[in-house]
Amino acid sequence: MELGRRAAGMLLPARDQEATRIVAPNRRSLFKGGLAALGGAMLAPLLARSAQADAASGEFPPGDPDWSQSVGPGVVDRPYGRPSQFVKDVIRRNVPWLTATKESSVSFTPLQHQDGIITANGLFFERYHAGRPTVDPARHRLLIHGMVDRPLLLTMADIRRFPSVSRIHFIECPANGGMEWRAAQLNSLQFTHGMVSCAEWTGVRLSTLLDEVGIKKNARWVLAEGADGAHMDRSLPLEKCLDDCLVVYGQNGEALRPEQGFPLRLIVPGWQGNVNVKWLRRLEIGDQPWFTREETAQYTELMPDGKARAFTWLIYAKSVITFPCPEMPVKGAGVYEIRGFAWSGRGRITHVDVSFDGGINWTRARLQEPVLPKALTRFTAEWRWDGKPALLQSRAVDETGYVQPTIAELRKIRGVNGIYNNNSVQTWQVKADGSVFDVELG
Repeated sequence: MELGRRAAGMLLPARDQEATRIVAPNRRSLFKGGLAALGGAMLAPLLARSAQADAASGEFPPGDPDWSQSVGPGVVDRPYGRPSQFVKDVIRRNVPWLTATKESSVSFTPLQHQDGIITANGLFFERYHAGRPTVDPARHRLLIHGMVDRPLLLTMADIRRFPSVSRIHFIECPANGGMEWRAAQLNSLQFTHGMVSCAEWTGVRLSTLLDEVGIKKNARWVLAEGADGAHMDRSLPLEKCLDDCLVVYGQNGEALRPEQGFPLRLIVPGWQGNVNVKWLRRLEIGDQPWFTREETAQYTELMPDGKARAFTWLIYAKSVITFPCPEMPVKGAGVYEIRGFAWSGRGRITHVDVSFDGGINWTRARLQEPVLPKALTRFTAEWRWDGKPALLQSRAVDETGYVQPTIAELRKIRGVNGIYNNNSVQTWQVKADGSVFDVELG
């Protein structure tokens, strides 16, 4: 009991202050660059309540709980690691009514539980057009043909012989937030923004493979095709393919997961997720686009007059606050750290502003390193919540000067009939009891 009182710090009598300095964490070092600026006066009651809760339960660190008094399972227990049983609810989820079948559906990343910019492989969102194929890497081939000098049929072993690179990039489905075009209807961060994830990808530059086959002078386009049942395909400008595209076999230090295209997928940094073709089997070089189903009937921006924009590949600057959010409410007035992610297909995020009053006033958030082009960027901001209703927003700006718009600004141009490319400012309404709701401001 005495050890617990000393760890709690503020519960000690005066004669034990020296012990407090030894056992309790130094507030200056603990909150340097973060909550230190918020002041100890507001933190002390929070720590005191925590200590009182420990006292009520009869447990005080550094105590000796049951897990410290026995030998745990050995290394053969988990030949492939898995998460703790205490985070079993941190999983991808889907909206059953979103599509007719699961084979053409999507699962959503739990962004509310993602601490850094890298999304765990098992939580990276899924999107299928004909279900998830099981591809034998020993039999898989990549064909590169069309307007080339030397067509190639490459095995996975062949591809791994080429010089490799590793880069961190996000992938976002253009339908992310698509259900919010008409009104705020999904009270969930995971369902409004969970079709974006970020990973370190390892593979070969697409330009390296194209150099190997030799591109004809008049070639302008590349058709990328997958080995799934839908043979998902998209036309891409040759210029983009020669710029920063990758053909990858690795994700976050291991082989691609089957749901992410094992054994081979295309990465098109900063562009819509659907062009990052999974289970990549064929690259055809041509002098014009192919106008396939997925770039005519699907993945086009429907305008108010009924016409649709073709080939709108780019992901524009976007951000969202991940704490607080509907799944992660606040508990009582006091000091909190606002957290979130920002990203842009146009390059690096230069700054993010945060509002606590629905966009009337803005404060500059801190960007957490690393700040990489076409990758998730983590931002934080200090918030002294007085317990009254609040409207939280974030607004991202990228290195081209593009500013994330409001939904009203988007609707003036796009109307309300679209599905894709909703990069509008998200509003979370915090009520007096700390609960958080998805709302829309006119």
